[in-house]
Amino acid sequence: MPAEPPLSTYPGERLGLPPSGPGSVGRLGRRIAAYLIDSACAALISAAFFHYEAWATLAVFLIVQVLFIPTIGGSPGHRIVGLRLMPVRGGWVGLWRPIIRTVLLALLIPAVIWDADQRGLHDKAAGTVLVRV
Repeated sequence: MPAEPPLSTYPGERLGLPPSGPGSVGRLGRRIAAYLIDSACAALISAAFFHYEAWATLAVFLIVQVLFIPTIGGSPGHRIVGLRLMPVRGGWVGLWRPIIRTVLLALLIPAVIWDADQRGLHDKAAGTVLVRV
């Protein structure tokens, strides 16, 4: 009978990440704060230029995610709260990962379902992980 893989003792252990500090998995509080910052900024931009139309708010949010993740390593909200998005295997996040991740994030459900490493389904599908800077 094959041996079961050992249970991880902290989020990110199975990914080879440290338990805390720089490079560890970004915890829920920081991720929620980043999302709220990005949402508030999108709402402000939408209110200023599009009379706070729902479609414009969503479009601004999505565009910011897709543009900033490959260029600065995360959305403005991520960077403000000290998070960075990276591929699980390291390197540059590329162009397709932010698109896949953002489309799934827009559906919200994949973002609130996560695994033992605290990676949402949107991050699992894109092969990414949010880590502390």
